[in-house]
Amino acid sequence: MGLSAELLRQGIDELSAREPAFDRARQIAGYPEPRIRPTGYATMLRTIVGQQVSVAAAASMWTKLEALVGADVPVAAILAQDFDALRACGLSRQKQSYIRSLCQLVADGELDFEALPEDDETAIAQLVQIKGVGRWSAEIYLLFAEGRPDIWPAGDLAVQAGIGKILQMEARPSEKEVRVLADPWRPHRGAAAIFTWHCYNNAAL
Repeated sequence: MGLSAELLRQGIDELSAREPAFDRARQIAGYPEPRIRPTGYATMLRTIVGQQVSVAAAASMWTKLEALVGADVPVAAILAQDFDALRACGLSRQKQSYIRSLCQLVADGELDFEALPEDDETAIAQLVQIKGVGRWSAEIYLLFAEGRPDIWPAGDLAVQAGIGKILQMEARPSEKEVRVLADPWRPHRGAAAIFTWHCYNNAAL
């Protein structure tokens, strides 16, 4: 379960008390809506399906995949499909290899989405075992699905740009700069990330 509206508000209030720029941005932009996704393998599967395609294309592929294997997209049913069946859902050869990597890790018991390590970095290391899943996708899962409060996707360009707006910087800070800037915001960097996305497209800031 992702960060609730209450926890998100508490985190942003704490950040606003520490950092005047956050307080200024909060007064202008208000609080963001929570970003919550279900926990479990299906959420990661849907993330992979949606990589590098439009929202509409991803929705179409997902609908076809559900029609093929069932609404709960069981691991065994996906592994049982051949290339052509998955291709008919719109899944490229590369995307199929990513999906099979995910499903095989789950089927073999090497990856349990209901028992990921409590340590964030250890959990990220487990998730990036999946072919085609990088650090950003792992961080987004842990933040939106599990609601881990201190996840900080510093490699996200919108996070970088949002921090630049909030702190009124002349240029978008680099990933390294954003990591350093956010260190004092522990353990509320998850709320900070969601707030930066909220501020990113706000014309008033």
